[in-house]
Amino acid sequence: MDGEANSKEKVVSDLRVLVNDAEELLKATANQAGEKIAVARQKIEQSLIEGKKALADAEQTFLNKSKECAEIADDYVRENPWSAVGVAAALGLALGLLIRGK
Repeated sequence: MDGEANSKEKVVSDLRVLVNDAEELLKATANQAGEKIAVARQKIEQSLIEGKKALADAEQTFLNKSKECAEIADDYVRENPWSAVGVAAALGLALGLLIRGK
C-alpha cells in the first residue's frame, strides 16, 4: 500500500510540475504574434484547464483514500488493541536493535 501511495504522490507531483511548466510557457510566449502561436496557446490553455481539474481530482482521491486507510487502521486498533500493542512493541524492539547495531 505504501508503494501505491508513493506512486500516487509522484503522479500528483508530476502533474503539478507539468501545469507549472505550461503556465511558464504561456507567459514566455505572451508577446509572440502569429496564427500558429495563437492556436498553440489556445491548446495549451485548454490543456491547463483540464490538467488543473485532473490534478484537483487526483488530490481529492488521494486525500479520500488516505482518510479511508486511517479509518480502517483506527477501527482495527479499536477492535484489536492488544494485537496493535504487540505489533507496536515488536516494531519498537526491531527499531531499537537496528539503531543499537549502528
